[in-house]
Amino acid sequence: MLYAITTLFLCQLAGELLVQWLNLPIPGPLIGMVLLFVGLLVRGRVPQSLGDTSGHLLRNLMLLFIPAVAGVMLHFERVGREWLPFLAAGIVGAAFTMTVTALTFRWMIRITGKDSE
Repeated sequence: MLYAITTLFLCQLAGELLVQWLNLPIPGPLIGMVLLFVGLLVRGRVPQSLGDTSGHLLRNLMLLFIPAVAGVMLHFERVGREWLPFLAAGIVGAAFTMTVTALTFRWMIRITGKDSE
């Protein structure tokens, strides 16, 4: 588990450093996830400890949103003034996510040949 957590944090740190050094307008953790993905592709498999640890984190994902929600509450006045863009971003983001998920699901069914009988 320590190996897995260290790997995840090192990928995030590498992403943050790349964003700082290259002055990129992309979040560092996003670059870190891409680096992790490329590393796993090169390796050819996901190590057992990394898969287990990632599974535990995903099962408790809602707990990771608490600091973000608390941070938004610090800027509640601004959210009150600019509620329409927040609402639009939430609706468009949710619709986009559902569409991409449905298309990916259909594509996976097609390439695996498994139908939900």
